[in-house]
Amino acid sequence: LSRDMNVLPFNIIEKMIQCFGKCFYYKDTMESFLISAGTPPQQARKHKDEYKFVWAKKLLHELSESSEGIVIQHKILRSFYDLRDLPDKALVGKERNEGLNELRDLKELILELKLVEEQRKEDSNARKRLLEEKSKIIAQRSERLCKLKDVFYKGLTSSNRQEAGYDLEDILMRLFSLSEIEYKKSYKTPTQQIDGSFSFEGFDYLVEAKWRKDQPNEGEIGSFQRKVNTKLKSTRGIFISVNGYREEVIEAFNNNTNILLIDGVDLTHLLEGRIELKELLAMKIKYAAQYGKCYCPSSIYLK
Repeated sequence: LSRDMNVLPFNIIEKMIQCFGKCFYYKDTMESFLISAGTPPQQARKHKDEYKFVWAKKLLHELSESSEGIVIQHKILRSFYDLRDLPDKALVGKERNEGLNELRDLKELILELKLVEEQRKEDSNARKRLLEEKSKIIAQRSERLCKLKDVFYKGLTSSNRQEAGYDLEDILMRLFSLSEIEYKKSYKTPTQQIDGSFSFEGFDYLVEAKWRKDQPNEGEIGSFQRKVNTKLKSTRGIFISVNGYREEVIEAFNNNTNILLIDGVDLTHLLEGRIELKELLAMKIKYAAQYGKCYCPSSIYLK
């Protein structure tokens, strides 16, 4: 625990118990207050059949027995501090004045011990650290994408197509890694060569990747589809052709297909950071499910 997350002082706990007993009329209002302050619902209502003072005492004691509970204690205390009036409007007359006095005394004690201000400062520092870490991760990801993009653009003009093919395998593996999707590189079965595979949203996907000057024909994609069909019914295929597809080839695999097509334009959008890989996959899956189309250009979602 940090210095600001130690067990609350005895006098604070006792004053909170008094506030629970004096500031609430209905038990349902007290339960709602506890839950809104971050208390798990089941724990908040555990002692609801007791008198409010006893309920609060037992709950605060149980919370003090764990680090997570102590955090909740502080949240409840802060919720009391943020009140500008009694949370229960049913209290009137003498009972209302007693509740307001207890709440005022608790706030004065909080200010004296500097509990809420210090915790807010800690929360602010924690948010700042989180933003710094997030910015660092974004910068690192952008740098890695930039390096992959350089490799990709170099491969577009390379005369060594075999080397470009190996580069494409590496680009895909790193793209999936950046998106936190586990990707298995090229492997062989007793009868088949598989360029790659991964799992996404409950389905397994086989990958076939081509980086040639010509576009794949219907027979090549059909051969890949037969590989997919030899696996479990939940298996789908992703065919990647950097140089795209002829319209008649795309049309041949529309309707009732288990193959999705990705081209070089899609890869360019991924490498330029215009769309995330998970977004691209989800978009193509949804388009295929809605329209029966195996190819959906990512550009239509980026306009």
